[in-house]
Amino acid sequence: MADNTITVIGNITRDPELKFLNSGQAAIRLSIAVNRRWQNRQTQEWEERVSYFEVTGYGSMAENAANSLTKGNRVIVSGRLEQRSWETENGDKRSIVEINADEIAPSLRFATAVVTRTPRAEGSNFQSTDRPAPKTNEPSTYAFDEEPF
Repeated sequence: MADNTITVIGNITRDPELKFLNSGQAAIRLSIAVNRRWQNRQTQEWEERVSYFEVTGYGSMAENAANSLTKGNRVIVSGRLEQRSWETENGDKRSIVEINADEIAPSLRFATAVVTRTPRAEGSNFQSTDRPAPKTNEPSTYAFDEEPF
């Protein structure tokens, strides 16, 4: 069985965007920068490379992240890499590979946090991302009801 799991730790590069889909479900989009630093053994100088990742998330996690996180916060994101394609108003085809987050959390390595539990709806069948479980023969990807961002 193939697995497509990714965990990245980085800094949010802009304030998260929260939108609500036609279905009423919350959707968040944020971008994180992941810095990698190493010492070049030949020159003894420090080198650095930055990778940028677009992250999407849904449901109560999206709302909680939007209410808790801002530009510059260090976060831990765990999810799946997914490719999404669309066509612009001008007919240009676009594609992006992004992280569809299962979890978004502040990193506590250089900061502290106060955790406030949010109440669950009575009688709800809780799922961490508030997405419906895929049917057995369907791929486990979740598309936006419309182009969200």
